[in-house]
Amino acid sequence: MKKNVLFFVGLLVLVGCNSSIKTENFFSVKDISSENYKSFGDKISSDHIYNRDAIAEEYKNLKEGDTVAVAFSSTVNAVCKAKGCWMKVALDEGKETMVKFKDYGFFVPKDIENDTIIVQGKAFVSEMSVDEQRHFASDAGKTEEEIASITTPKTTYSFVAEGVLIKE
Repeated sequence: MKKNVLFFVGLLVLVGCNSSIKTENFFSVKDISSENYKSFGDKISSDHIYNRDAIAEEYKNLKEGDTVAVAFSSTVNAVCKAKGCWMKVALDEGKETMVKFKDYGFFVPKDIENDTIIVQGKAFVSEMSVDEQRHFASDAGKTEEEIASITTPKTTYSFVAEGVLIKE
């Protein structure tokens, strides 16, 4: 009997410690006030919205061809100056993810650099061709020299957003 009680107490301690670690990595959509955000695309409905460190860890575990449905919060590093049809979002350690919008169905404002956002959709790893990199560099307003210096494909963290919230 004592062994059973000790086993259950130990199990409760492990579960309690484990859940406290996980909750630092995400928050719930219920934890945010929709009045402080502008919404684009589909409504954000995820129960777990990861912070940028946690989503960076998810990306590190993905291989090309893997996809994970997820929502996360971070800041915008860059946005398409032509239409607002893509954005680069900060991850940890100076990395970023290229966010495009599902079915080209919506765009975001062109002046949201450094704004806090929440995106929901699918994260994946892909290889970006030289032509595609040059296209995005042109959209971002890079110089002809900067565009011409792109000469090799690169592995990128990518995201197709179904919905976006931008903090006001």
